[in-house]
Amino acid sequence: MLRLFLASSLVALAGIAHAEDVTVINPRALFPEGPALVDGQLYYVEYAGHTVMRWDGQKNIEVWKQERCGPSAVIPMGENFAVTCYDSGKLAVISKDGKDVASYDKDDAGAALVGPNDGVADGKGGVYFTTSGPWESGPIVGRVMHLSAEGKLGEAANDLHYANGITFGPDKRLYVNESEAGRVISFALDDKGQLSDRRLFIRLYQMGEPADAYPDGIKLGPDDKFYVGEYSAANILVVAPDGKLVTKFTVPSAASPNLTFSADGKTMYVMAVDNKNGAPYEGKVYAVTLK
Repeated sequence: MLRLFLASSLVALAGIAHAEDVTVINPRALFPEGPALVDGQLYYVEYAGHTVMRWDGQKNIEVWKQERCGPSAVIPMGENFAVTCYDSGKLAVISKDGKDVASYDKDDAGAALVGPNDGVADGKGGVYFTTSGPWESGPIVGRVMHLSAEGKLGEAANDLHYANGITFGPDKRLYVNESEAGRVISFALDDKGQLSDRRLFIRLYQMGEPADAYPDGIKLGPDDKFYVGEYSAANILVVAPDGKLVTKFTVPSAASPNLTFSADGKTMYVMAVDNKNGAPYEGKVYAVTLK
């Protein structure tokens, strides 16, 4: 485990220093993405390695592997995990020890899952997850899907410009990154989990980011602020519920697409990519100590 003291490489706005050091917990991860903290252990995927990994605090362990999957996220789903297979257009459900439980390649209406990407537990044993569509700027075909604990898979929202990261906010609304539009939107949920009242939350360029800023993952932090990872740069933006930028972390890589937090909220785990030019998209997994 390579430990780097890089406080000077972590950028904080308004004089707020949220990080004292950075630890590299995987020095060569093949496009790490979509992490989740479960039972005190960090789970994440390697898109280019086609694996689900677990870091137990000492070592990285392969939990599951499926060639041509191209996993983008591992999402807690009751006693199991849902894994978004971006490349193969599937949502896999696996047990915590890596056994296959179920697999979906279309919704209940028969529509294919094109580019399953990120997801969040619905609190009822199911998951909401995004399908981005093809990795192109043109088609606006992104969707938000819902898979219930009983296995019912339906569309919750459509017409999103590359739907990507997704999380619940402190207001119980569902927040979704539209990567190709450089913005984050939100939806209200009714008692049946249906989405409505689509609203703009933030545009990254209006927060001082470049016009081509690319929001990737989004998580609600232990401080009830939104943490937005960027694939266009190695930034994690920290945004208050009112949409104002609070601070920004920058890690020493080319991109930081996704993140999650330790159970005590004192550590932020950042998935980072160093080589964006082609497979296997080598990167790192960082543990950032928060104050």
